[in-house]
Amino acid sequence: MYDFNYRKATSADDAVKTVTSASEGKFMSGGMTLIPTLKQRLAKPSDVVDLATVPGLAGISVSGKMLVIGAMTRHAVVNGSADVKKAIPALAKLAGLIGDPQVRNRGTIGGSVANSDPAADYPAAVIGLGATIHTNKRTIAADSYFKGIFETALEAGELITKFEFPIPDRAGYMKFPNPASRYAVVGVFVAKTGGTVRVGVTGAGPCAFRVPEMEKALAANFAPAAVEAIKVSPNGLNSDIHASAEYRAHLVTVMAKRAVAEAAG
Repeated sequence: MYDFNYRKATSADDAVKTVTSASEGKFMSGGMTLIPTLKQRLAKPSDVVDLATVPGLAGISVSGKMLVIGAMTRHAVVNGSADVKKAIPALAKLAGLIGDPQVRNRGTIGGSVANSDPAADYPAAVIGLGATIHTNKRTIAADSYFKGIFETALEAGELITKFEFPIPDRAGYMKFPNPASRYAVVGVFVAKTGGTVRVGVTGAGPCAFRVPEMEKALAANFAPAAVEAIKVSPNGLNSDIHASAEYRAHLVTVMAKRAVAEAAG
């Protein structure tokens, strides 16, 4: 680990000011990715700004047809929240499938989405539910947020403050987990609201994405059989020691069927 200045932010404005004034500043929420990266000397920030005690960045509430989750809300809190379980049970389930108890009690939804790990779980829900990402500067629609591997629409010094998730009529999430890390080899989040269906996929590609063919088929017939024959192209999908691009493409269909079955049930 290289030397760096450790700063504890007192407010969101203070955190942004400290990061932007540093030569190479980094926000730290739960630190589940940043700390291992620092230990392996894969990053060399001049300043690390800890968001853990910043007031107003954590919490869960329901406002009309929206579930609002603060960026610093920990996975375990999302998983155990009565509000989340009532509004979007599939999102509570997703949070409970992340990593292990240590990770779930330290990691945050904002940190996960800001990092945009291609195998993280939350991006599938952000895309699948059509969430709105709020930052200290603006709001970003889910479809405009994920750009590539560890790449998002966030600008330098931009801080995620909260998420607004539209509450669907029904939703389901299923993933094929890596047995060691519990990261998603492929995860699929399906949400139906009225006559509209969204399908968000994580783990398969460089970043989370939608499958329009499945969405169209499920809007006409919300049943596992509707996506059974839909094949996803392996072109551009991830291929590594855990799974080939072709296998990941196959898993998208399998996990989509299971997510629909869960949502329909």
